[in-house]
Amino acid sequence: MNERPEKSLFEAPVMAEQERMVEAILFASADPVTVAELQARLPHGCDPAEALTHLRRRYEGRGVQLTRVGDAWAFRTAADLGFLMRKETVEQKKLSRAAIETLAIVAYHQPVTRAEIEEIRGVAVSRGTIDQLLELEWIRFGRRRMTPGRPVTFVVTESFLDHFGLESARDLPGIKELRAAGLLDNRPQPGSTKTPDEDEPVTGQSELFED
Repeated sequence: MNERPEKSLFEAPVMAEQERMVEAILFASADPVTVAELQARLPHGCDPAEALTHLRRRYEGRGVQLTRVGDAWAFRTAADLGFLMRKETVEQKKLSRAAIETLAIVAYHQPVTRAEIEEIRGVAVSRGTIDQLLELEWIRFGRRRMTPGRPVTFVVTESFLDHFGLESARDLPGIKELRAAGLLDNRPQPGSTKTPDEDEPVTGQSELFED
């Protein structure tokens, strides 16, 4: 005689309810939340990845949009409405010219050592400049180079991507746009006698979050 299977006590909520749960978590979180973190907080059997897909579609075209930041997710003001938030923005620190140039070099050449940053800039990088970017959590220490002295490298962080509204380092503006914004000049790359091609793809981005 076949016994009727008992209903699981841990049956997952319907997808509409899972969406509501994910939506609540993201709105209440000050920082972007990863799928793994959502999975740990949701009831057993939930599928946060699918819930995120539905939510992102539901918020398309709205004033607030679901945005991917690296490996995490967060609600952010629609890009075209950013001007409405200007009065609410608090400028914590103004970056020096040296810090801006250093940040741009790390973003486009990561993982990059301090010596390589200095070679590209053509001047020494003060410890204060690196410390400021580390304090802002826009750069972090990457893996050490397997070269004499095993120098530490630097890479940009998810906080950097989030601040500038980027999903990944692949979304960084081109060299031409950076020069137009005054973040890079026309100095040739180390070991080169010509200005780098503005359409040349950026290398090193696949190692963005390597330990």
